[in-house]
Amino acid sequence: MTAPASDRPLALTMGDPAGIGLDISLATWANRQAWQTPPFILVGDPAALAERARLLGHDVAIREAECTEAIAAFDAALPVLPVACAVPAMPGEPDSANAGAITGAIETAVRLTMEGAACAVVTNPIAKSVLYEAGFRFPGHTEFLADIGERMTGEKLLPVMLLAGPKLKAVPVTIHIPLKDVPAQLTSDLIYRTCTITAHDLKRRFGLASPRIAVAGLNPHAGENGALGLEDDAIIRPVIDQLKAEGLDIIGPLPADTMFHDRARATYDVAICMYHDQALIPAKALGFDDSVNVTLGLPFIRTSPDHGTAFSLAAKGIARADSLLAALKMARELADNAAKANG
Repeated sequence: MTAPASDRPLALTMGDPAGIGLDISLATWANRQAWQTPPFILVGDPAALAERARLLGHDVAIREAECTEAIAAFDAALPVLPVACAVPAMPGEPDSANAGAITGAIETAVRLTMEGAACAVVTNPIAKSVLYEAGFRFPGHTEFLADIGERMTGEKLLPVMLLAGPKLKAVPVTIHIPLKDVPAQLTSDLIYRTCTITAHDLKRRFGLASPRIAVAGLNPHAGENGALGLEDDAIIRPVIDQLKAEGLDIIGPLPADTMFHDRARATYDVAICMYHDQALIPAKALGFDDSVNVTLGLPFIRTSPDHGTAFSLAAKGIARADSLLAALKMARELADNAAKANG
């Protein structure tokens, strides 16, 4: 029997150890009382963490631990489940030799969560270009997490990226593909599955009984009745009509240029957008420091800060931990909601 979410830590990955992941992890632990940081176990290299603490001037007790020991240890020491780097991590100087440790930390965090030892996965930023040098074959973090979930469950998964901030929740239907490829990838089936997965997880994990969904059009003015493109009427609108018939509270396709002002956002809980920047530009403009990247459609909860590795800021003491703290708190909230939904 799985322990309640409150009895299990969050599994936080180290991310790329040359970036700011270690900095902001240390900050969230060092300020754990003032910031009310939920207990977590860092999955990564304890030596790299200790060296980063030294460079930043943090007096941090680091304790190698198992998941079952993390909550009891958290007040007195930062618990770390060791995944060793192949070479010493140099701030601002990423090394593809450490790709195995970076991806290994992610796989370990997922396994701990799937086995019930941790209540959710929180991932620090990675640099895909560094991983590509070592043979990483996924477009991004999201797709890699889905692959891990598929290997562990044997089920085909559709990962859905949700950017969740205080002012906006936004989902891109297509994610890490060139803009020129979006129309060909944008199928009615993909839109349908993205909307239904979003609605399901907003109910089960965010506690929204009847999520209000607003769907953006692909073309300017949602196609202007075909004058500015046919996809909105031919591909998007029929899906919305079908989902309405199935009982979803959904509207669209809407012109994207009028969807994100204050009055418009008050009419829906989540915006479904057709491509990456259509969702992420308003999400980051409205909540750059405190938005959280949530992956829906997985058999485990995953959140992440909504920023990159920021190699140029590593070990300088100026990286902000706001988004990581928000990711940790949201992961804990989602885990609590999921536990309630499971009875």
